[in-house]
Amino acid sequence: MSTSSAAPAVKPPMRDALVEAAFRLFLERGYDRTTVDDIVALAGVGRRSFFRYFPSKEDVVFPDHERCLADMTAFLAAGDGNGEPVGRVCDAARLVLRVYAENPAFSVRRYRLTKQVPGLRAYELSVVRRYERALAGYLRERFAGRPDGTLRADVIAAAVVAAHNNALRSWLRSDGAGDADAAVDHALGCVRAAFAEPGGGAAVRPPVMPARGEDVVVVVARRDAPLWRVVREVEAALGRH
Repeated sequence: MSTSSAAPAVKPPMRDALVEAAFRLFLERGYDRTTVDDIVALAGVGRRSFFRYFPSKEDVVFPDHERCLADMTAFLAAGDGNGEPVGRVCDAARLVLRVYAENPAFSVRRYRLTKQVPGLRAYELSVVRRYERALAGYLRERFAGRPDGTLRADVIAAAVVAAHNNALRSWLRSDGAGDADAAVDHALGCVRAAFAEPGGGAAVRPPVMPARGEDVVVVVARRDAPLWRVVREVEAALGRH
């Protein structure tokens, strides 16, 4: 009778091993009491290996944001410039959701950790601001030449981020239960309904309606209403749900 030895366990890539070690220690000791030296010791690598992948301890908590920002920037740059711009930035925002949805358990664990550590909340806000700047930069180019182009670009970018994050955080608070795509589509649909211009190149996609039994949010604004007022109404409506 022939014998065969079990195949050796495949080690995760070093970057993933560092993230796993970091979150294990954050859970056991707390974020503030965990050092980079602790992380590399558990992962079995040196400090140089850690800093090859992560500039700081904060970055190991958000390991995919640089990739996501690069994907978003490339997605916006790949547009032909003829489509409806609000729809384009809404689609770009969905790339962030894709990163979170790839690993719901990790995303929920990170959300809980971030809520507990003020420094991580501040870091996350800086990351969100980078997404917003990328969206606004694209819109500024699309609205160049309009008297209110810069204002409109900045307001729409802020509205997209606010709508996306409202839906995303609701999903994370539910421990990743429910349909995150539908929630984000509904939130971004409110932004498109408020700001997208019919005839701008692509049809305005209506908001995705929630399942039966859930609330429906409808925002009504005058055609000549200031943009800041429309954004406030959108955020207020989303914030109540």
